[in-house]
Amino acid sequence: MNLNQKMKTGYKVLIYFLLLLVTLMTIYPFAWMISSSLKENKDVFNFPIEWIPGTPRWKNYVEIWQKIPLGIFMKNTVKLSVIVTFLQVLTSSFAAYAFAKLDFKGKNILFMCYIATIAIPWQAYMVPQFIMMSSMGLNNTHLAIICLQAFSAFGVFMMRQFYMKIPDELCEAARIDGLSEYGIWLRIMVPNSMPAITTLIIFTFVTTWNDFLGPQIYLTETRLKTIQIGLRMFSTQYTSDYALIMAASVATLIPVLIVFLSLQKYFVQGMMSSAVKG
Repeated sequence: MNLNQKMKTGYKVLIYFLLLLVTLMTIYPFAWMISSSLKENKDVFNFPIEWIPGTPRWKNYVEIWQKIPLGIFMKNTVKLSVIVTFLQVLTSSFAAYAFAKLDFKGKNILFMCYIATIAIPWQAYMVPQFIMMSSMGLNNTHLAIICLQAFSAFGVFMMRQFYMKIPDELCEAARIDGLSEYGIWLRIMVPNSMPAITTLIIFTFVTTWNDFLGPQIYLTETRLKTIQIGLRMFSTQYTSDYALIMAASVATLIPVLIVFLSLQKYFVQGMMSSAVKG
């Protein structure tokens, strides 16, 4: 083995070691959280850490449903996450099709102005949005959150980048055959863009599920609150009961893991396919 081959081998070993180290650092807090959720509260901070409890306390997962209305919080979060995800995918794919495959005056300028809104932090227009929702009588309703999150500039950008890679000849042939623009979108664009759609579904669902500030601002009644607010309420009421707090945290992660694991097959494809294209 010559010097160049040895250097390449050593470089690969170093890269794999760093990746393994980063992976372990990422997994460590989640593993500790799951382990702590199955312990007695007095055993959570024992050292050395007992990663696999001798007598797992599954009762923790029962108690969290009894001490706060976790079922109501979970139902509200699922409702908002599913509706917002559906609307964002629908509106983003529609707008992306127009920007990618239709010709109209000012298309590029309009697209750049819309995409530029990504650079504006939400905190900058949070107050005007709240005033607007208040004037419409939508405060303390799920509809306020749905209306505000039904559109996504990032989703339009990502879907447009993917649509640009689909040959224009397919759309032209469909128009010659008499297919409408809606038909082209439904029968050609959507089936050929599932990796991008799946990626957008994952991003939107996870973002909506983990949203705390939006529901905290607009929702005041307990019956309307989401899981993140419920988790905050739980940790406030049971500050010293770390085992139950960890159990509640694990419970909030399960739906997100289910969505991600069920769609991960297309996730990497979508990320690669939506790479920046002119």
